[in-house]
Amino acid sequence: MPTTPELADRYLMQTGRRLPVTFVRGRGCLLFDDSGREYLDLVAGIAVNLIGHAHPDVVAAVTAQAGALIHTSNLYFTQPQVELAQRLVGLSFPSRVFFCNSGSEANEAAIKIARKWGTRNRDSAFEIITTTGSFHGRTLAAVTAGGQHKYSDPFKPLPEGFVHVAYNDLNAIKEATSARTVAVMLEPVMGEIGVIPAAPGYLAGVRSWCDEHNLLLILDEVQTGLGRTGRWFAHQHHGITPDVMTLAKGLGGGLPIGACLAAPRADVFEPGDHGSTFGGNPLACSAALAVLSVIERDGLVGHAAEMGDVLHEALLDLGAKEVRGLGLMQAFEFDEPRAKAFQQSCLDAGLIVNAVDEHSVRLVPPLIIGNAEIDGAHTTMRGAL
Repeated sequence: MPTTPELADRYLMQTGRRLPVTFVRGRGCLLFDDSGREYLDLVAGIAVNLIGHAHPDVVAAVTAQAGALIHTSNLYFTQPQVELAQRLVGLSFPSRVFFCNSGSEANEAAIKIARKWGTRNRDSAFEIITTTGSFHGRTLAAVTAGGQHKYSDPFKPLPEGFVHVAYNDLNAIKEATSARTVAVMLEPVMGEIGVIPAAPGYLAGVRSWCDEHNLLLILDEVQTGLGRTGRWFAHQHHGITPDVMTLAKGLGGGLPIGACLAAPRADVFEPGDHGSTFGGNPLACSAALAVLSVIERDGLVGHAAEMGDVLHEALLDLGAKEVRGLGLMQAFEFDEPRAKAFQQSCLDAGLIVNAVDEHSVRLVPPLIIGNAEIDGAHTTMRGAL
């Protein structure tokens, strides 16, 4: 009888290389494969499972909502969607929310907002300054916004309207600004290339530059939002507020949901401008409300800051070339190209880490992780070296 990987090879498009394991269930920070073996999960579905696997509050919320109402479309009102929007605005900044299904879609919404805003406010300016090495999703506009040729070049011709500059370089943004510029779009911590935080003063400087030159500031908090970095949103470490913010990943606790928040200055969408059939459906919104409630009730934002320091110290003991991160978003880098081999060695030993390339390893565990799990992970990683 064919195995799951063999069937996947036959029936699934080969858009990525999967690790040789098939997971069947999870609980808290643990995953279990089809042979019953246990793994400690330091990746959390790529920063998605904020409160761990199969959290009882999320299970209860999804079960109850699935038995009542799963989908109606956005032709009508539903209570969970409005309640979730109110909660997100209350946690962040005065704004209104558009719900979708992923980070890519949230960033597409942000791009469309910027372009319409430019038509209204900057003589049809439409260019968005983004950074080399950034990642904003896989849709055509989002992959073009991300400054990684390996993801965008196969799909040329790409949409115009994006200018890429070096990250953490305010002068580069200033030099790239022109009459065609409408917005600057940044990640507060660059995640996909190995967790590179914004330098002190960088985001504040960009905010001031945008204010001075009448530009929008868009912050992609898809990976950094909702407590991951030790604050509800990573921009709060820098004392600024964006005009547009995008969320996804951890918001639904494993269910697909994305959100784009626009402050009054940037809130330009009108009926017919944008939409999503599944966006903000009652099932996903109920799961998200449960996630927010658990984070708040259990003090997981502060816990993420505390455990982030513990994890960072544990990684320093590995003797890596560099350790960097913010809260429970950490990475370390090897001198030699050994990250992929290290990832496999950890997997063999029952630990899940994420090699983003041949040199860098990313760790984005559930926010519920504790000292005991970090100690165990440290021991396993030492052995894998």
